[in-house]
Formats: sequence, C-alpha cells, structure tokens
Amino acid sequence: MKYINKSIIIAAMGVATMGLNTSCNNDDFLTVDHYGILPADQMFKTEADAVSGLNGIYDCLFADSKYADAWNFKPQLFFGCHPTLDTQATGYDVNWCKQGWTSDDADLGKSYNYSYRAIGRANDFLTGLESSDNAKNFKSYKYLDGEARALRAYFYMFLAENWGRVPMLANGENFINTPNKAAAETDDEMWDFIIADLKQAAEDLDWKPYNNEYGRCTKGMALSYLGDAYMWKAYKARFNGKTEESKPNLELAKAALSQVITSKTYELAPSYSTLWDVDEAWPKECVWQVVNDMGAGNYGKWDSDAHIFNNFFAASTNGGGGWGSEYLSWELYFSYELGDKRRDASMCTSPVAELPIQYRSATSYGQNPFMQQKLGSDGNNGYMFANGGEYAPAIWTMKLWRCQRAQWTNPHSPCHFYYKRYSGVLFDYAECLFRLNGGDDPEAWNIIDQIRQRAFGNTEVGKGAALNSKFNAYYKSLAGLGGYSDYVAKNNYPIPFDSVSVPVPVAQIYYTKIKNEGLTIDGVGVVSKPFADCEPWEVALGQERRKEFSSEWNLKADLQRSEFLEKSIEYNYPKGVGLPNTDQGKKNNWHYYRNWDFNKQRLVMPIPQNEILRNKLIKQNPGY
Repeated sequence: MKYINKSIIIAAMGVATMGLNTSCNNDDFLTVDHYGILPADQMFKTEADAVSGLNGIYDCLFADSKYADAWNFKPQLFFGCHPTLDTQATGYDVNWCKQGWTSDDADLGKSYNYSYRAIGRANDFLTGLESSDNAKNFKSYKYLDGEARALRAYFYMFLAENWGRVPMLANGENFINTPNKAAAETDDEMWDFIIADLKQAAEDLDWKPYNNEYGRCTKGMALSYLGDAYMWKAYKARFNGKTEESKPNLELAKAALSQVITSKTYELAPSYSTLWDVDEAWPKECVWQVVNDMGAGNYGKWDSDAHIFNNFFAASTNGGGGWGSEYLSWELYFSYELGDKRRDASMCTSPVAELPIQYRSATSYGQNPFMQQKLGSDGNNGYMFANGGEYAPAIWTMKLWRCQRAQWTNPHSPCHFYYKRYSGVLFDYAECLFRLNGGDDPEAWNIIDQIRQRAFGNTEVGKGAALNSKFNAYYKSLAGLGGYSDYVAKNNYPIPFDSVSVPVPVAQIYYTKIKNEGLTIDGVGVVSKPFADCEPWEVALGQERRKEFSSEWNLKADLQRSEFLEKSIEYNYPKGVGLPNTDQGKKNNWHYYRNWDFNKQRLVMPIPQNEILRNKLIKQNPGY
C-alpha cells in the first residue's frame, strides 16, 4: 500500500526525530512537492504533468500561511465541533459555542476563500482535461476526471453545509475570471450540482485508489458523500416544508450507501482505541481522511506550510504543555455508559476530586496515558479549569493529542483527521432505514448494536496480542527522546484490550428509556432531560454519533442534517442550568451554562464580509 505525501493528501506519517516509519506492507511512498495548478498549455502535455496539476487540488486540503493558517483544526473545529457544545473554548473562540459568529470573523472568511481556491483549481483542471485531445489517451484519464470531481464536490459540500446556497462556479470559472456570481437560486440547484459530480466520480473511480496511492479519492469516498448529499437534499426538503420530496432522496441515499456496505471494502476496526495511533493511517474503517505530517526537515519550524498546531490547540495547559483551545464537555463525558471504551480512548480529565469513583477512568483520569503526561500538577483540579480568568471543562481530547507531546520548541504535529469513517456510513444507512421504514426497523437497530459491541470492547477479544504487537512499537520508541526523558517504555497498550466479552445494553431498550426519562447519575445529577419530541431512534442515532465522533469534523453536519442538533442542545444543555462563569462556585460545577436561545436561522453562517464587498451579485444570508 502506498501513501501520498502532503501535496496529494497523506504524508508518510513518520516522525524522523523519533525513528518512526508509518507504512502498510512497506511499499514505497510517493513523494511530491507543493503544487499550484500548472499553466493550461503545460498541464496536459504529459500524463505526469496532468497528475501534477491534480496534485494542486489535493494541496488545498492542507494549511498554508496565506489562505488557511491552521486549516484542519481551525476552522474545522469551529464548523464541525464547537456549535454542538460537545467541544468548548475560551477567549474569542467561545463565540463559536454560542452561535456568536459574525461575517467579519477571520476564520470564517479564510475557510470560505480557501474552499473556492480549491474549486477554482478543480474547474481549471477539468476544463483543460476535457478540452485536451492528448489527455483522452491517458491511462489515468477517468481517474483524473473522477478525483477532480470528487474533490470539487467535497469542497462544495463544506460550503453548502455551512453557508447554505452559495455561488456554483462551473468548469473554467474562478473568482478571477468570474468575479461576480450570484448564489444558487434554490437548494436543489446547488445540491444537484454536487450530486452530479459525485455520481460521475463514482462511475470513474475504483474501490482501490489509483496506483494504490492511499490519499486519492475512490469510488467508496464518492458514494459515501453521494449518500450524504442526497440526505442533505432530503433534509433541506423537510426544512423548507416539502416533506413529500424527502423520501425519493432518501431512497437514492440508501442505494448509494448500500453499495459502499455491500462492496466489503470497509469494515469497523476491531478496537476503537487505536484509530488515532500514528501507525493506523488509512485503516479499513477509513473512507476519507487527511493525515497531517509535513515530512522530514520540517520539525521545529514555525512555518504554517510545515505544521499545524493541533497538539497545542488540543493539549492540556494543566500539565500537557498545550494552548487549550479545545475542551470537551462534561455533558458529553457523562453521556457514555459505564464500560463504553470510546470515552477513555477519546478524552482525559484532570484528577477531579468531586468526580464519582465509578466515573474516574482507570487509564485517562489525571493523565494522558499515551503521552504519559500527568494532569493537575498545578492543583487546578475542579470540574472546570480556570484558563486566563475563564472557566472551561477540565477534559481534553486524545484523538488529536495522541501522537506527540505539545512542545513549543517542536510544533510539528502528526495527526489523523477523519472526515468519513465506515461507522458514519453505517449510521447514515441506518437513518435512511428508520426514515423510510419506521422507528422499529430491525436492520437499523442491528447496525447501532453492531457499533456498540465495538464500543464496549467485544470486538477486541482474542486480538489483544496482535493489537499490542502492531501499535505498541511507536510508543516504546518515544522513551529517551528529547522531551521524553521521563517516558517509560511499556509492553502493553496504554488502554488495555479486553480479553472477555461483556454484555452490552440493547440499543432500542436503552435509548427508549433515555428518550422517556433522560439521564440522571448518582453523585452527578441530571445529565440530559427527557427527549420529549424525539423518537427513540432519533435519540439513539444522535447520542451515538456524539459518542462516536467527538472532536471529528463531521459531527455538527451529521447532527444538523438529521435534525438532532437543536434537540441535543435543548436536552443535553438545558438553558439556565449550572452557574455563570462569574460565579465563584463555577470551578466545581460541571454544567455548561447556556444563557442563549438556539436560533435556527444561524444553522446557516453569514457570507464573509470581504466576499460581500468583492462579489457584487452575492447577498448576505438572512439574520446577519
């Protein structure tokens, strides 16, 4: 299996200073440099030039200092996580946790412009590809066409999910040669454009990436997003009061997702815990991801082209050396049932004295077990962590703070960013079944139970030795390296693999109870109110997505599209509960204090102010 370096999408995720070599079957990696789009008269002279031109589109998946500093953490965290309240922030970032974004927000504007940068490149590429007689003889012609269309659709989906109707630049158009363009007139017009690209990409591409270079778009990626796009179209029909138009799109979504499932190309990883380990690049569960690694020679550089700050943003300032822009909520923490290993694999906490003993993780309470860094050494150990005069939950993600300690002298941060996992495809398929067949659909409930079996460790049973052998080598290699003088080499994985199966509550029974009664925990109190206007399946899918995809960029979009986002905030984060940040007792009160009302209109972001000034045909979205 080959990996494609940064300019395509995935780097061989090796930390040279740590002696790491990420590989799959130890095949050679394809190494390329940064690419812009080549001139039109050069791009299709040879097949190699065409591939280089395509690389210029893939390059837009990564940060650079001009367009999107810290892309893949900011703004993706803001769009994909903070609006759910399952991740939280302090400072000016807190506005993204209370629907407080504005049209002049720098991160909002950069992400909008960055997406159109990629779309403009894709349009130029596709125009040249289609008009070149020479290109039609390339062995890779269909792959070049399919990958460019899939990438264009991906960036358009990011825009559509967050800004609603946007200008749909077609082949040959960019904001240089087409500076003024109105937004699509209807949601259907916009989504049909995206769907056409994904359908063509699915026809062009194979299940395996071209030339076995993992990081390229595939048929499975195109079909998974095609199902996603049809579900968005169905959601928009319901949102706009056209429920009769929803069902045909759900049928089409089901058909696309069914192809992904029946292809047997993907499967759930046996252990949820290992998915964010360095050596787990492009596992069979992965449908689409970015692996952030900028390669040898870039370690310690402060160049935005050479790193992003995911460790600094995600790591604890309370013993981890981090910046602390991302905190996870206690509402999310307490939503996990005892025995659900996703909690301990996803997050670590300060050693909170008030936390009931049964809710203290055996591995992740008071420490990051992967980095072997202790939390709470400064005594700042309440439910809330005091950061610069503001309080935030004393919980930090281990999906992003997993592979390297946060050190100011070495900002390079190897990390996985999953955009589409097979578990998400399964949840989407289950949602289609529920909406089409009713809330008792046995196949849909079985899918949820299947994912929950993995969550409770049952799919690890009998695989512990193999999993330890595969993943423990990297963590052993840290001992004795710079910044790791206190690190002790271990023989076993930081979160032990289960050796005996355990009973798992049946999803339909468990979530029917949660729907009717809410969740109250002894020694903690009310975690969620009863979900009064929800069906049990809606609660099941919504809550399971929260547990499965915390700190992953698809969460907000999935919750919004399934109409659970507002309900999650209403019932998991009820208004007026807890204490405001100005109260002296806040440190030992775990609740998020919501003093704002959810505004459905703000499900759509404001068009960036600089775009309003530049594009004479664009209009601001309502409510801004």
